Amino acid sequence: AWNTALLYFKGGAAVVADRNDILSGGAILATSSGDNRWGGTVGGGIEFSFAPNWSAAFEYNHLFIATNNTNFTNPVGGAVVSSDRIHGDADLVSVHVNYRWGGPVVAKY
Repeated sequence: AWNTALLYFKGGAAVVADRNDILSGGAILATSSGDNRWGGTVGGGIEFSFAPNWSAAFEYNHLFIATNNTNFTNPVGGAVVSSDRIHGDADLVSVHVNYRWGGPVVAKY
C-alpha cells in the first residue's frame, strides 16, 4: 500500500457451468448437454481512497478454462446435428466504487 492506494494480485480456482444452443430466429435448432469445467484464475488490481469512507478500484482477471469438444443434438429426436470446439478462457475487467459503513469498533464500558 502507498498512501491511499493498494496494489494487489490474486489467484485461485474458477468453474464454468457451460450449456450451449444453436438458434435460428429465436428457435432452438440444437442443444448441448450441460458441463461444468474447472480451471484457474489470476488477476490483479489497484484500489485507492478518494474521500472519507469512499474508494474506487480497477481489476483485471484471466480465467484459464480448457477448450471443450461439444456435440449438439436435435432436441426432438436426439440425433447429433453438429460438433464444435468451445473455448473457455475469459478476460474480465471491472471497475468498483465502494463505501465503507461505520468506523472502527471501539469497546465501551
